Amino acid sequence: MRRRQFLLHTAGLTGATALGAAGLSACSAETDTPLKLLVASYDESVGSSIGDQWGSVIDAFEKAHPDIKIALERIPFAKLDQTLARRVQDGDAPDIAQSNFFAPYAEDGKLYGASDLFDVRTEGDFIRSYAEAGMVSRVQYGMPFLASTPRLFYNKALFKQARVKAPRSWAELHDAARALKAIGVETPYGLQLGPEAAEDEALAWLLADGGGYSGLTGYDFANPSNIQTLTWLRDNLVKQGLAGKNPATLTRTEAYAQFLRGKIGMMIAHPVLMGAADKAKFPYAHAPFPKKLGGAAPPVGLNDWLMAFKRGGRREQCGTFLSFLYGRKTAMAYGGGQSALPVTSSASDALRKDRRQRPMWDFIDQMPLAQFQPTNLGSWPEVRGAVRKRIGAAVAVGGSPKAVLEDLDAAAAQAEL
Repeated sequence: MRRRQFLLHTAGLTGATALGAAGLSACSAETDTPLKLLVASYDESVGSSIGDQWGSVIDAFEKAHPDIKIALERIPFAKLDQTLARRVQDGDAPDIAQSNFFAPYAEDGKLYGASDLFDVRTEGDFIRSYAEAGMVSRVQYGMPFLASTPRLFYNKALFKQARVKAPRSWAELHDAARALKAIGVETPYGLQLGPEAAEDEALAWLLADGGGYSGLTGYDFANPSNIQTLTWLRDNLVKQGLAGKNPATLTRTEAYAQFLRGKIGMMIAHPVLMGAADKAKFPYAHAPFPKKLGGAAPPVGLNDWLMAFKRGGRREQCGTFLSFLYGRKTAMAYGGGQSALPVTSSASDALRKDRRQRPMWDFIDQMPLAQFQPTNLGSWPEVRGAVRKRIGAAVAVGGSPKAVLEDLDAAAAQAEL
């Protein structure tokens, strides 16, 4: 019940096996009833200017499968999760939906697994790291969509003026930030711990020194590695004025805008930023986010999820549409062309060979190495809210990383009840 209430009230923040009863329902479903598809619509602000190709995809699908019609409904991204949760609670779940979360619905037995929807070849084509992130109890329920991995973007003009290069360790990042501050850069490193995506920024740093949000048995916030990482951020970036005025309020969208105005020297960002930077002829470059002692850190994997609900009993039709969507041609269309990355190996390989997609290659190459938030835990929506609300205080001047992380462990334990 706690997970349902959270999804309803706060989530808006930003091949076949035996059919069983659900399969029998699919066989009896009305073939002329449109397949209900609930997806997000996006605004055009910096960092979220994601193109919408659903119309062309649906037209192509209906031409190839005239016996299956698609009823598309777009919901503003900020309201998507809350709208879906309400529909599910009211017994009006769509056949296929896009969301930030899938695990609560999977735990309640409301979703088809990937093996119910795809043949073996299609199911096996998902990039493994992304497929595993979509699993609950070793069954994939979440299909990755609009994927991304971030890299360290930096202002080439400012770096040249400060006489520094892309950092390969945290010591070099600290030295570069000091050099940028010395030439008057307002925010040498854009530490994005505001409510929009604090959990992504924080996880990137934790992974870079062997930490993370969870271990083998569940959440594990207050481990020594995490405490050391946030202490380093507090003492070496925030306290020294190298991370802007208040990282706890800096959102991803605002950070992207400040970067393009020359106010931020370097920051973690996604490939979607490249379109705006190229349009503005902005002098940027990007590099792997560094491990503490040197080398490339494991990248954070991000994406939305598509899921197929059992309620309508339309397993076969859902599988036909999703197989079309994740076929090589369509998966490529929902890849580099809109600054999101393809989530299948075949589409990634095709884009990796396309010289027109060269700007995406570094990001594509990171995808098999991606590590994820604990999206496979049904309590994650609620715990994510706690991370967004509290993690910024851990690195504030005078803040206590240990105390904040212990509070997050307590919040996670409560959410698991």
